[in-house]
Amino acid sequence: MRPITEAYKDFPILHKEHNGHRVIYLDSGATAQIPQMVIDRVVDHMLHHNGNPHRGSHILAIEASEAYENARDRVVEFINAREREEIVFTRNSTESMNLIAHSYGLNNLNKGDKIIITVAEHHANLVTWQYVSQKTGATLEYMYLDETGHLKDGEIDKIDESTKIVAFAHVSNVLGMEFPVKQLIEKAHSVGAVVVLDGAQSTPHMKIDVQELDCDFFVFSGHKMCASQGIGVLYGKRHLLESMPPFLLGGDMIEYVKEQTTTFNELPYKFEAGTPNADGAVSLHAAMDYLDSFGMDAIEAYEEELVDYVLPKMLEIPHVHIVGTTNPKEKHGVIAFTVDDVHPHDVATILDSKGICVRSGHHCAQPLGAFYNISASTRLSMYLYTRKEDLDVFLEVLKTVRSVMGLQD
Repeated sequence: MRPITEAYKDFPILHKEHNGHRVIYLDSGATAQIPQMVIDRVVDHMLHHNGNPHRGSHILAIEASEAYENARDRVVEFINAREREEIVFTRNSTESMNLIAHSYGLNNLNKGDKIIITVAEHHANLVTWQYVSQKTGATLEYMYLDETGHLKDGEIDKIDESTKIVAFAHVSNVLGMEFPVKQLIEKAHSVGAVVVLDGAQSTPHMKIDVQELDCDFFVFSGHKMCASQGIGVLYGKRHLLESMPPFLLGGDMIEYVKEQTTTFNELPYKFEAGTPNADGAVSLHAAMDYLDSFGMDAIEAYEEELVDYVLPKMLEIPHVHIVGTTNPKEKHGVIAFTVDDVHPHDVATILDSKGICVRSGHHCAQPLGAFYNISASTRLSMYLYTRKEDLDVFLEVLKTVRSVMGLQD
């Protein structure tokens, strides 16, 4: 295994300058940067193997097909799925969630059924279930949190015999916290509910084993784990995927088409209509290889070290408030915060003037902000290429934010 300290040098973009300052990238929760080896793998594919997968018997089509399917096999290994038929390529976690909502949710829920989610969900795992509840007559119910971001006592008991779907984030993209996954899944399965687990913020940062988790569906995006944008994954238990109708219609997802009828392809291809993103699949394959060169356990441990380093120092800065828990052991590389009397967009702009990239806004989780009475926050999110010296610069600039805005401590 390679030492994590070597990771920083693998990312060309981190040597970019802005306003005379070296770029310090602390927005990996939005999208991760791409290492040179992933870029090289994709360029090689474009230069030497570019063809349309599953659509030709010539050498380039064959090589493109092999690259695409090899990436699927690599995903099976990376998340420990049972078989390749359970892995569907999509554009991102959002499309994966929509596929589940339309192909499973709309066809299996009825009036009187319940969908349970947390108030902390990303809009991709919230708006989709609003839509399903409105179309089917099912009830959408929320599990609420305490001020530290933990589920309130008794909230899990909302999962009862009428519950058909329980959908929640493995790790919150705002709180950076892992929900009690095993407890929620066991409770859901005890009443016969299907579990949809959003792994967008967990898969890049920790070892994932979908068989051990025993979730029914699991989704994640390549761009948050050092792959290119536009490639995502839906894992689903085979018996569920087999029972679901296609989400998109067109080429490659068919078996045979007549003038008035069509039969559909086998798994996983019935969910992959049209020309696939072979370049994205190649990048995802390379990204998983890259992450595994360090080891997912080592990546998780390193990010814990970073949070433990920066969070206590943030708490020492006057007028800075952390959203959710202030326990470093409970945050997975993500820290959202506010600064008294300074809008988060202004905080982000001041940081950007010194080359520091963070996220500001509602982070696609408006109901969580409303629940905490916070319309927006600033978020720093770290990854394996983040260094403590980067965080030192961030802290020094953060201390100046209020004075830059003409405010006194």
